[in-house]
Amino acid sequence: MIDKTCTIRYVDVHDIDQQPDNDELFRVLGGVEPLRGAVTARQEDLTPGPVEEPNAEVVMYCTPWCPACRRARAFFQENGIQFVEIDITRDRAAAQRVRGWANGNETTPTFKIKGTIIIDFDKSKVSQALGIA
Repeated sequence: MIDKTCTIRYVDVHDIDQQPDNDELFRVLGGVEPLRGAVTARQEDLTPGPVEEPNAEVVMYCTPWCPACRRARAFFQENGIQFVEIDITRDRAAAQRVRGWANGNETTPTFKIKGTIIIDFDKSKVSQALGIA
C-alpha cells in the first residue's frame, strides 16, 4: 500500500494460489489513511455473522482469481457434478469459516462435499468424497 505522499507503507508477498487476508489489509489500510470526518464502522458491523450453508451436496469456497478453483470448476463440469460456489472475497463470513477449517488460512478452493471438508483441490480426494473414484 502506498500513502498519499507516495511512501510505501505496506508490502505483502504471497504465492499466487494464496489470497492475502482481507481483514489484515483493511486493518493496515485504516492505519495508513484513517478516515477524517467520516463515520467509522462499529466492530459489530465488521464481525461476520454465521454463514448460511446452501442446501447442496457439493459446496466450493473459492475466489475468482484462483487457478485451482478454475481447475475444480472444469472437473465438476466435465463430470456433470452440480455444485454451489461461494466467493470468499465477497462473503467474509464464509472466509472466516474457511480459515477455521484451513488452520487460519484462506485456502481456495475449499470444499464441503457431503459433509466432508477438503482443503485445496486434490482430484483423488474430491473424487473419493463424490464416490466416483
